[in-house]
Amino acid sequence: MPIYLDCHATTPVDPRVLDAMLPYFTEHFGNPASLTHAYGWEAEAAVKLARETLADAIKATPEEIVFTSGATEANNLAIKGVAEAYFSRGRHLITVQTEHSAVLDPCRYLQSLGFEVTYLPVQPDGLIDLDQLEKAFRPDTILVSVMAANNEIGVLQPLAAIGELCRQHSVLFHTDAAQAIAKIPLDVNAMNIDLMSLTAHKVYGPKGIGALYVRRRNPRVQLAPQLHGGGHERGMRSGTLYTPQIVGFAKAVELGLAEMPQETERVQRLRDRLWSALEPLGGVYLNGHATQRLAGNLNISVEGVDGQALLLGLQPIAAVSSGSACSSAKTEPSHVLTALGRSPQLAYASLRFGIGRFNTAEEMDQVAAGAIATITALRNTNTQNLY
Repeated sequence: MPIYLDCHATTPVDPRVLDAMLPYFTEHFGNPASLTHAYGWEAEAAVKLARETLADAIKATPEEIVFTSGATEANNLAIKGVAEAYFSRGRHLITVQTEHSAVLDPCRYLQSLGFEVTYLPVQPDGLIDLDQLEKAFRPDTILVSVMAANNEIGVLQPLAAIGELCRQHSVLFHTDAAQAIAKIPLDVNAMNIDLMSLTAHKVYGPKGIGALYVRRRNPRVQLAPQLHGGGHERGMRSGTLYTPQIVGFAKAVELGLAEMPQETERVQRLRDRLWSALEPLGGVYLNGHATQRLAGNLNISVEGVDGQALLLGLQPIAAVSSGSACSSAKTEPSHVLTALGRSPQLAYASLRFGIGRFNTAEEMDQVAAGAIATITALRNTNTQNLY
């Protein structure tokens, strides 16, 4: 198998996470909503503990954590839920052109219902211009949605500054933190965040489980539920809670937080090692801010090669992508890279390296050697074809 370097798409479940989950499939299998017997009490206790762990991770309270099937559902619940609950106050939302499709598509859906959405551009380094955000507020603005860490280029947006602007304008602030949880410090109070989408599978937890933080005080956020039936999660998200997944989610975040300082430093060294090997090729461009980015993210565009040929050439060596896994089947160039000002040709010929917990320095050297050989061969072929 090729070396796995696609940790922004998903991560393997950490064995310690799996060990925590397994008993809840077979021994402690009760429904946490079954409160008339010991099986339900066991499951409820596990869910309660997990809720506390996740709340502590972002400096929230357990009651503010709503479990979902993942960050996509959390984003939909936040954006559509706010739009439906606050439409009498206003029908204008603000987001960013480089957001994940799980934010952009709900916004476009709301536009079809008569809402107005401002899509802020980004600067060439991927960061938003706070002055442009300030100017985008209107009297009828009800929500700002800006992701914490970009899933393609790893850029970290200035959450605290954005949150402060939203407070000044009395507008709710939502952030998609799927790529950020347990990788960078998050504090919903210090950053004035009202809604935060989370998921487990980007941080060595299981797929199929996520959460939405919903502020309860100063202000108390109202949400219209998008799933009805049963009244689970304080009526915001009906459906039987998936106890093993919830336990795994909490364990993954717990481990990520405990190991964050040393892991951030280690992964950043691996990223810099890979970039230092590739940059001397020439015609290789870093996408996104050089330092204000996730430690394990390296996104590059390569001049003088066909993007599809580049990915095919690397397949035996490394499992990488050219953009979001959720849109990898699309033929259009990455909307994130074109928003940075990259040409369609460079956007097509891009590679996203997602370096993670189980990667090594030796692997970086192997991938660098393979990438250099592939790029050189493709450029030579293109040059020969000119004559």
